[in-house]
Amino acid sequence: MIKLDGCLSPHVAMPQRNRVPVDWRLPCAGLERVRTLLWTCACRATIYELCTGGGQAFIRRTTQLEGEFDVHETSPMSISEARALWADLLCGVAR
Repeated sequence: MIKLDGCLSPHVAMPQRNRVPVDWRLPCAGLERVRTLLWTCACRATIYELCTGGGQAFIRRTTQLEGEFDVHETSPMSISEARALWADLLCGVAR
């Protein structure tokens, strides 16, 4: 895929009118070892990361506001469910 804007990571599409709301929660300390598999471009104020650990996965949303970070995550789910949600986020179908 060729990116004309110079960014290496994908950007999240504009939210669709019929988007599905995501249940964002404060981060929990349930998983000790977490690995980030995919992430969106850091040139935007909100960054999303697809994270895995302990055979489960979740999506982390970080909003950068004036030097501070507001972090929320989804509940842990199966890796296939998290990948499907990741695709929906990138397409603007979920937010």
